[in-house]
Amino acid sequence: MQATVTSKGQITIPKKLRNDLHLYAGNKVEFILDKTQQSAQIIPVHQTVTSLKGILPKPKSTVSLGDMEHAISSKAQL
Repeated sequence: MQATVTSKGQITIPKKLRNDLHLYAGNKVEFILDKTQQSAQIIPVHQTVTSLKGILPKPKSTVSLGDMEHAISSKAQL
């Protein structure tokens, strides 16, 4: 797929790609440039932080604040 850059630096994302990425008017995309700066990825930004709730399973047991502090201090490199 190709798109042409206008004199204003704009492009139209081809319809098939918009459909495949579920992009609609008002959606945002993120452009990520690779290390060589020769290509970029277009990443749809669909999710809010609140929509991520529940994607990880709940822990089987809770950890006390004291246990967390002990784990952090025992691994600290001073």
